[in-house]
Order: sequence, then C-alpha cells, then structure tokens
Amino acid sequence: MRDKVVAARRWVVKIGSALLTGDGRALDREAMAVWVRQLAALREQGVDVVLVSSGAVAAGMTRLGWSDRPKSIHRLQAAAAVGQMGLVQAWEASFEAHGLTTAQVLLTHDDLSDRKRYLNARSTLRGLLSLGVIPVINENDTVVTDEIRFGDNDTLGALVANLVEADLLVILTDRDGLYTADPRGNPDAELISQAMADDPKLDAMAGGSAGALGRGGMQTKLRAARLAARSGANTIIVGGRIEQVIARLKAGEQLGTLLLPEKGMLAARKQWLAGHLQTRGRLVIDDGAARALQSGHSSLLPVGVKAVDGNFRRGEMVVCAGLDGREIARGLVNYGAQEAARIIGRSSEEIVGVLGYVDEPELVHRDNLVLV
Repeated sequence: MRDKVVAARRWVVKIGSALLTGDGRALDREAMAVWVRQLAALREQGVDVVLVSSGAVAAGMTRLGWSDRPKSIHRLQAAAAVGQMGLVQAWEASFEAHGLTTAQVLLTHDDLSDRKRYLNARSTLRGLLSLGVIPVINENDTVVTDEIRFGDNDTLGALVANLVEADLLVILTDRDGLYTADPRGNPDAELISQAMADDPKLDAMAGGSAGALGRGGMQTKLRAARLAARSGANTIIVGGRIEQVIARLKAGEQLGTLLLPEKGMLAARKQWLAGHLQTRGRLVIDDGAARALQSGHSSLLPVGVKAVDGNFRRGEMVVCAGLDGREIARGLVNYGAQEAARIIGRSSEEIVGVLGYVDEPELVHRDNLVLV
C-alpha cells in the first residue's frame, strides 16, 4: 500500500516541537535545513507541500530561559510571540536557499469553525499552492484562548489536510511510529507498519503522554489520522530523525506507521462539517426526525425538534441529538437559539406567523448536515 504514498500529489507535513528544538535546547537549524532539502525535492517532483510547524512556544521558552512549559495562557502567548519570530525566519531562510518562497499562515479554531473564514483560509492556501509557495502554518498561540485552541498541532495538521484536500498527512515525531505498546517501557513492543485509521484496537496501543515541550502524544496523532481520514487522506506517523525520512517515504520505503482511511473523499461541504470539532449548541429531536435524518435524504424541520440548548447564532454548528442523548448529526443552523426556541414543534408554514419572517423552512438543511 506504500504506492499510495508514492502517488500522493499533495502532502501536509507536520513537525513536532521536540524535533524542531533539539528536545528544547534551541531551534535546530541544521535539522530544519535537512527537512527543507527533502521538501524542496518533493516540489521538484511536482508535489504540493504544506508545512505545519510546531515550535513557536518551545523556541520562545528557550529564548526566555524557561525550562518548563508554562500553564497560564498569557505566559504561553508571550512565549509564542517571542518564539514565532525566530521560527519563521529560520524556515524562510532554509527554503530561500532552494529558491522557494514561503508564506506564514496563523490559524485559530474559530478560523475553521466559521464557514466564511474557513472558505477564505481554503482559498488562500489553494492560491499559495498554485503559485508554488510553501505555506508554513502554525496555531496562532499569541491570541488563542482555551475555548478556541486546537490543543495540539497534530489536530491542526489533520484539519489543514482536510482544508487543502491533501492526499497524505505526514506527522514527523520523536518516535519511529505507532507501536503495539510503549517501547520505552516494553522491549517486546513491535512497530505497526500499517493499519486502518479507525481500527479500535489502536487506541490501547497509542497510550502514552506528550513530552515536556509539546501537547500531543501518540493518542493525538491517532486522532489526527482519523480526522484526516474523513477527507480520504492517508497518514504516516514516523520518526523525524530517521535519515532522509521524507525522501525515503516518497521512494516507497516502509517507514513508520501508515494509517489508511476506511472511505474515499467526502464532498467538500460535508467534509468540513465532519471534521468540525466545535459546536455551539444542541437540538434535541424526536424519534421520527432521527429516522428521517438517518435516511440521509432529509433536512431537520422545526416540527421534529423537542428542545434547544445553547446560545448559538444563525450559521453556527449545532449537534442534533436523539431523546436518549445520543448524537445523530451536526450541521449549520438557519436560526439563532432564541428564534429556534420559538418555532420548535411547529410546522414550517407557521414560522412566519411566529417570528414575523422566514429565512428558511428548515432549521438545518440537509446540504449543511452530516451524520456522525
């Protein structure tokens, strides 16, 4: 199956903090230059490359003389602000040596949870790739808050893979891949060469925790692979310190762990909804509405909704849950929470009489809804 890697025409490559900073010592510019040389070779072979770079906070910690990752949000933001300067300059210099232009793109969760901003980000990235520019993407740690943060750049890498419709997500880490157990404590642990991303047996194997510098352990990498799989992307978790790792992957060598999607590409709009992590509210629906949604051909009408929870606005993401609390679907709602609460249980023809206007006859249109 490594032929899928060889044939991939759009790669998202995520590099972790421990690799980029030499386990916290400082930005490892020599290692960065080695990765860039291989990414430049991919570009020469006609592969689109998007780089998701950790390291801003870790680099800032080094420059500020901090040994432990801060827990308060304002100190994290300060470290990110300090570190981002050197991180971007280092990437730019490395790529420039190969005649390649880079572009810095900072994202927050809100950028991908708002449909308009999502589409703007998608258009920008696709435009940069069409110009032969290498986007260097990081979470915008200088302004992010606990409510909107991705939580780790593995998740960010997966969502970027969804965003640009990548064929392959490569997560470079300080481990050689996913093992049957933690190899640091179990000498009998074996590297998993290939598996289906959704295989539930992988959860117990992932185990482990993040290092002192990063937020993402092997569990987050597995979750990222599953998010990437929702848009049909393959994911490789592989050791970033393996000699010529990117070039050898491109050549078809079996390195790391290849995680494959169960299904092919979703439609772009459904893909965005499926990969969405934040919701703003909940609609509790009756059994008839649940069956209608699960048929895959119906919108959610006000008459089938029993309760409204949350303070959402028109166009935001809501969960559609059954009477038993089980999530059935999620989608973009056509009315804000206050308006929705006034029209639930009523027929679509009654909306104008209750609200004095009607935007849409559905609370959630089937084109803006995805089953989960």
